[in-house]
Order: sequence, then structure tokens, then C-alpha cells
Amino acid sequence: MQRLIFATLLSSLLFAACSPEEQVQAVNPDAAFPMVDRDLENIQESGVLRAITVYSETSYFLYRGQPMGFEYELLTRLADHLGVRLEIVPAHDLDELINMLNRGEGDLIAHGLTITKPRKQYIDFTRYLYLTKQVLVQRKPEDWRNWKLHEIERTLVSDPIELIEDTVSVRLASAYYDRLKNLEQEIGGDIYIDTVSGDLSTGRIIKKVVEGELDYTVADDNIAEINSAYYPILDVSTPISFSQRAAWAVRKNAPNLLQTLNTWVEEMRQKTDYYVIYNKYFENKRAFRARIESEFFSEAGGKISRYDSVVKQFSDSLNWDWRFLSALIYQESQFNPSATSWAKAKGLMQLMPATARELGVSDRTNPEDNLEAGTAYLEELYNRWESIPDSVQRVKFALASYNCGYQHVVDAQDLAEKYGKDPGVWDEQVEVFVKRLSYPKYYNDPVVDYGYVRGIEPVTYVDQIFERFEHYQQLIPEES
Repeated sequence: MQRLIFATLLSSLLFAACSPEEQVQAVNPDAAFPMVDRDLENIQESGVLRAITVYSETSYFLYRGQPMGFEYELLTRLADHLGVRLEIVPAHDLDELINMLNRGEGDLIAHGLTITKPRKQYIDFTRYLYLTKQVLVQRKPEDWRNWKLHEIERTLVSDPIELIEDTVSVRLASAYYDRLKNLEQEIGGDIYIDTVSGDLSTGRIIKKVVEGELDYTVADDNIAEINSAYYPILDVSTPISFSQRAAWAVRKNAPNLLQTLNTWVEEMRQKTDYYVIYNKYFENKRAFRARIESEFFSEAGGKISRYDSVVKQFSDSLNWDWRFLSALIYQESQFNPSATSWAKAKGLMQLMPATARELGVSDRTNPEDNLEAGTAYLEELYNRWESIPDSVQRVKFALASYNCGYQHVVDAQDLAEKYGKDPGVWDEQVEVFVKRLSYPKYYNDPVVDYGYVRGIEPVTYVDQIFERFEHYQQLIPEES
């Protein structure tokens, strides 16, 4: 009841303070304040950091089977710093970022949000990650290469005052919308603001300008510049704001998380690693072009690798999601059919010579033969673990066996039973003893028949395949 009264009061105050144009972008009253209590200690206790981020060509995406992005790379380092597992929560509607955070769908917003006073009413910003300014994104004439520079310039908006009575397209809950509303006051004239769908990233809106669907949009200069390097028909030289700070954000009831993030951001910005990551996504024009042009860029069409069709064929025989099998193949070879390990394993699924001979494979670099044999071997291992009742746990036993050998996993299972753990569960049970098989006390135990194994490798192997599968599920449609 108290929350309902507060929400009603807040709603009336917000609408009373806003003009009709601004009312629609007010934060949802039900999510204007934190709806969950979850601070740093809760995150570390759960072992999971849930980060809300944006699927875009700079923040978070998939390229050649690997999750990438400025925010993603920083988040992986943050999760390591906190000693927790990272869980990405993609925002499908960018207008919902603050609402998602306050509803508890994530622990922080990991996106370059412009720090503004209206937003600070609802969320707490971290120390800024970088400085930016907003610029107008517009299209040069179609045959601009045949024009002289001064002729091109005459066709472009070079001063914001020229936007009076013109239409600019931006997302409703963006800082760009707020800036355009303020600009109207400054120039003393109307700008027609066309609000586009919240599911469009800034990069995708820019592409609509390139294709002539929109006349103008606004973007942070780092995003605008990297896009203009790929689309030379764009002009991004007209600023419409002073410098602004871009940062991540947390709920207002997470002071310990905020303090830790502030310290981490300040330390991170002193490291060369930070600037390498920033340059990779906002300065390296050649790499940006390579990603955008690739059919294996997740925004371009839902492909993971050039072997998707044959992976789908053989995943059916396992009754596995083809994206899961793709995650395993990436882990084994990064989709390189000629990959060879120090142990002489070769091909997409890293078949050992003896396994290949047993399965009748003469050329392990042949993608189709390698996949057929590898999936047949996986199926055999999966069937050998039929005593495991839970199907997900059974898959983990099969994956670990594929990595380090079936008998080593049986040894770990026997140790688990000896020490009072559940031999039918991988997570935090048998996996613990797989790791312990690296120590003499355990690999010399009487119940162990096959001795030493570097146990951290199969445990990491299983974890990373499942983690990569989560990314594939988020970014690649099952039927693509």
C-alpha cells in the first residue's frame, strides 16, 4: 500500500513538472525507485554479477563465434576483479534501461549513459568512463565524390540553428532527445523530434540515415566517428553539445557496489589495457570495417561460423541445440579445421589420432568427417553416462569426458562418493574432485585407477562452453 501511494504521488509530481512532450519519457513510476535490495555483498554471495547492456556494434555482439564489445570486455575484467561469474542481460528496448535496473533485472547498467541531472534522480552513476559530445549525423549528397568540398558543405547543416522546422530522429528516453529539447529553447525555434523504437541501437539508427530512411539523427561523437569511417557518405562534423561524461549506473540502494565500481573505474582508466580496449572499438577503423562486413557479425544475419549448416546436421543426431554444439567446437578449435594441439588432436572437434582411426576418419582436417566422428564420439560418451538422471548434468559429464577422458571422470566420481558428495551431480560435487586429481593425495588414492589429470582444464572447459552457449542463445536465433 505504501509503495502504491508513493508511486501515485510520484506520478502526479512528474506529470505536473513536465511539459506534454516530456511527460511520455518520464520513468515508469513503479520503477522509479529500487524494487529489490541487492548490493555488493549479495552479488558476491550469489557468485553472479548481472549486467544490463546493449546489443550493438560497439557494446556487445558476436563476431566469428566470440562475444566481444567495449562493455563486454570491461565487464569480464570487472567480474574477475569481484571474483564472480558474469551474466549478461541484454536490453531489447533501450528506453527501458533504468526501469530494468530498478526492477532488479540486473545489478548495473553497463552502457555509456550520458550523466544528466534528470537521470540522477533515479540512478547513481559511476565515475565516468570517457568524455564525449553529441553530434548531428547527416548524409552527404549521393554523388558527393564528384562535388567540390565547398559545394558539399553548402548542402549540410553546419549550425544547429539550421535545424529549425527540420526533423531529427532519436530514441525517446535518450540523452539525445533531452538535448534536442534544450536546443529548441536555445535557438528559439521548433525542431520536429521523430522518436524511433527503443529496440534500435544508435548504430542501427545511423544506418537508417545512411540508407535514406531518416534525414538526421544524433549520436555520441565516438560512435558517430567510427560509423562515418565505414560509411563515408556520412557527415558528423556538426556538434550540438558541449563535452559530456559517459558512465555506468547502479540502483540508489547499492552504495557498496557504487563505491567498489568507482574505485575500479578509476584504477582501470590508469591502465594501458583500458585504452587498448577503447581504441579497439572506437578508434580502430580497419577492425570495425572487418566486423561490419563479415557475415559472421551477429548483427548481420545470425551466423556463427561457415560450418553452421553441417553443425545443424550433426547436432540433430545428438538431439542438441546446434548453438550448443557450436560453442563446443569454438572451444576446441575456434572453427579452424586445421587446428592442431600439442597432444596431436586435430580438426574442428580436435580428434585424437586413435579416436579418428577407431571411427574410420583418415583426414581429420575434413570438416564434415571430423564433425561426424566427433559427434559420434560425444554421443557414445553421453550414452555411457545414462545413470545420471538430470540431462544437463549428464551433458556436463559427457563434455568433461570428451576433454580429459571418461576414466578420469569416473575416478573423480569415485572420489566424490568416498568423501560423501553426490556422484551423480557435476556442479560443486564431482567437478571438485576432478580438480583435486591434480594433487598426489587424491590421484594416489586407492579408489583412483587412472592417476593424475590436470583437473582445472575439464572444469574450465565445461564452464566456458555453457557460458558461450548463453551468449549464442542471446545473440543468435535458434532458426537462422
